[in-house]
Amino acid sequence: YKLALKLGLKKGMTCLDVGCGVGKPARNIASFSGANVVGLNYNDYQLRRCKFLTKQEGMEHLCRYVQGDFNNMEFADNSFDAAFAIEATCHSDEPGRVYGEVFRVLKPGGRFAFYEWIMTDKYDPNNKNHVKIKDVILEGSGLPDLQTTAEVVAAIKKAGFKIIEVEDV
Repeated sequence: YKLALKLGLKKGMTCLDVGCGVGKPARNIASFSGANVVGLNYNDYQLRRCKFLTKQEGMEHLCRYVQGDFNNMEFADNSFDAAFAIEATCHSDEPGRVYGEVFRVLKPGGRFAFYEWIMTDKYDPNNKNHVKIKDVILEGSGLPDLQTTAEVVAAIKKAGFKIIEVEDV
């Protein structure tokens, strides 16, 4: 719910869920805000689950799902009022490209909120314990790599976004 509030979502608005998984956040945000949420995912199995669970919860009027690549979205420019991603863009080997695509499909003034697996700026690649923790996360989550907070912020700015808030949880 906090995410829907940060995005300023209201009934009638359209929001993109970048890398929607099986769609639970999309359904929760749509239910809370009344906004229409479009989930984007490359994985056919997860999309089938999205559609099944959405129908089971009676949310088809607010949620729909599209198969596609978040590195190269097939949506028109300025299509969405807002966008969010939850542990999704970190699966791209080019997260900056994803951020650029999100910026492109957002309407002017649209907001993008996300949380991801990233490395704190205190990460030390020469510290064996830090490297071990990073490797466990990469393997367990099937990630190509993890960027630092500074790298993510720089990539977001390069994509055209104005940073409103960064929080390390």
